[in-house]
Amino acid sequence: MILGTIFVVFVVLVLLSLPIVFALGLAAVAGLLVADLPLQIIASSVVSGTQSWVLLAIPSFIFAGLLMERCGMSQALVGLARAMVGWLPGGLGMTVVACAYLFSDLCGSIMAEVSSLSSLLMKPLERAGYRKEDAASLIAAGAAMGMLVPPAIFMLVISVVTNTSAVALFLAGFIPAAVMAVCLCVLILFRARKYGWPRDMDTSFPKFLTALRVAFVPLLVPVLLLGGLYSGAFTTTETGAVVALYAILAARLYYRSVSWKEMVLIAYEAALLTAAVIFLTAVATSYQYLMGMVGVPAMLAQLLQPLEGYSWAFLIAVALISILIGMALEGLPAAVLFVPVVYPVAVRLGIHPIHFCIVLTASVGIGLFTPPLGLGLMVALRFANVSVMQHIRFYWPYWIALLVGLLLIILFPEISLFLPRSAGFIR
Repeated sequence: MILGTIFVVFVVLVLLSLPIVFALGLAAVAGLLVADLPLQIIASSVVSGTQSWVLLAIPSFIFAGLLMERCGMSQALVGLARAMVGWLPGGLGMTVVACAYLFSDLCGSIMAEVSSLSSLLMKPLERAGYRKEDAASLIAAGAAMGMLVPPAIFMLVISVVTNTSAVALFLAGFIPAAVMAVCLCVLILFRARKYGWPRDMDTSFPKFLTALRVAFVPLLVPVLLLGGLYSGAFTTTETGAVVALYAILAARLYYRSVSWKEMVLIAYEAALLTAAVIFLTAVATSYQYLMGMVGVPAMLAQLLQPLEGYSWAFLIAVALISILIGMALEGLPAAVLFVPVVYPVAVRLGIHPIHFCIVLTASVGIGLFTPPLGLGLMVALRFANVSVMQHIRFYWPYWIALLVGLLLIILFPEISLFLPRSAGFIR
């Protein structure tokens, strides 16, 4: 009865176009009323849901990403990516994948990454002879892969929801993202030979050194992230502060393209985005409490008991459901709705929490770029001026390449666990 009430209220409110966070909160209130529980639980849950030091990293990363994007680091990274892989067949397509890997460090936001990649590379791809559908597909697939590269805000939120180490989760994302990037690059090589996609440029070693010198300042961001987290020099929160300070110094002393007034406006924009993320995380805590009280994890565990000896089958099922949820909702609501239900079951099955979180992150990233409803895909198609139906038949090879990468991550947990384990954050 309680579960049915929560589900019906949530679905009705979403169909009425109420924002997900309010629909989730009101559904939780309805569940408490039906269960005859005090509404004070909402207040205490919301407060406890924001009492995490990890959440302090969110405004720092958002501010740093917006500031670095505004001061012009993106162009330098594009130049470096073209110098690295542009000499290969389909080099410009591979540049998209390389940039998506680098941009996630820079932006910390999947939507910012899609917008940056589209504005910088959509027209060059078309001029090089790529169809608009292929250009949009490359950008969408690259951004989906980039969801795994820190600093992803999704990772910070999911670490709070599952009570796992954000540092370990950040470290765990680098190699899985590289695996998916390799799958995409292999596909691009085959399609380049089939459709005659040209090499982007003949890169000499001096040209590469020049591009590396120009991109030196933005390249220090992943060095700060990986080096600081791996060595244990910084916590996640401290890393956010260090990256934000670095962004301010780079914008003011090196690029000199952002005024103090513009910086204040960027900070205001970052505050608004942070408030939305924190509010959703807080409301999720009351939802998580209700799911546990109703016994949903226990019911799901009983339902999935036949899979107890096959953790990979459970993860594949979770991945497919996450893709569907990520397609229908934005990334963070997808995590808030699904994680509290399946995470306790994953732990009971003996799946490592970090591996589970990486699989979920990769799946939601793919879902955000899955037709016909994926929000990230809609952004890429808007830049390409292509309809969903016109695009679908060109996108499926890229989508399958992402799924192959996801399957490798599921079947070989050490892909996710190697870096955090070698750094001593997990056993």
